[in-house]
Amino acid sequence: MDPLDALTEIAYLLERERSSRYKSKAFRTAADVVAGLSSEELRDAARLRRRQGIGESTFRVIQEALAGEVPAYLADLRERTGGAGRSALRGLLRGDLHSHSDWSDGLTPIDLMVAAGRRLGHEYLALTDHSPRLTVANGLSAERLERQLEVVAAFSDEGFTLLSGIEVDILDDGALDQDDALLERLDVVVASVHSRLRMDAASMTRRMLGAIRNPRTRVLGHCTGRLVEGARGTRPPSAFDAHAVFAACAEHDVAVEINARPERQDPPDDLIALALEQGCLFSIDSDAHAPGQLSLLDYGAERAERAGVPPERIVTTWPLERLRAWLDRTA
Repeated sequence: MDPLDALTEIAYLLERERSSRYKSKAFRTAADVVAGLSSEELRDAARLRRRQGIGESTFRVIQEALAGEVPAYLADLRERTGGAGRSALRGLLRGDLHSHSDWSDGLTPIDLMVAAGRRLGHEYLALTDHSPRLTVANGLSAERLERQLEVVAAFSDEGFTLLSGIEVDILDDGALDQDDALLERLDVVVASVHSRLRMDAASMTRRMLGAIRNPRTRVLGHCTGRLVEGARGTRPPSAFDAHAVFAACAEHDVAVEINARPERQDPPDDLIALALEQGCLFSIDSDAHAPGQLSLLDYGAERAERAGVPPERIVTTWPLERLRAWLDRTA
């Protein structure tokens, strides 16, 4: 097995299972080192072990791969991350409207996220880094978002589209945490609540309705904010009038996100059923913070299929031309 392929796949699978970011970063760093070595340098074990960026675990993976074996670390990860199967609905998804790069709290540069999206067969990926209020996630100021827009505009890759976007905080009064003029220039605006998740139901409902009624909002992100598993522990869902919120989503043509992260499983099944009843559109999104996490769409598709969400009501199954027309309020 090629050592570079082994190291890269390990990093990818560690990201998929949401392992420590330091583990996946160590394997990506080692992959960068290996990519710059000749075959002679790679086979000089003594010098290789002393190279910066090569640790005990990554060195062992390289040696096992050079010996023609599937490294034990990789074999174990492949078995552990079997996870969700590829449902029929998963095969209909064309892309992802919620992902993060190292411009905010993602782990890797934009180009690695794009490469992973292409590897999964995506037609497009929306780059939706955080907005400025979320300082803990290195949210993008207006100036930094302007610079990122230039990067996205310069992206060129035949057969794959990188959409500009943001995951914008819904402020306490329902306003969106970014300049209106900048939001108008973006392809995708995912609006999410990240703070004061325990505010009373009436206030939370008004807050969410304010964001949904904003003509720039296209997707309502992880609507309850709950956590059901994982390293961050658990967190109960926010309280709000779900009938009113989903009725507003249907009225204003805002998609309800089915967040594919296993620790979120948001919305819960009963709220997916309610949103269906209210006539909402849906967007199955990975909320990926690393390349391997883009494949978490498997879990979101499995949940949506189990809940009986029709594919035609899921905007991420639509051809890109139709998706763009829906994203563009003026179309």
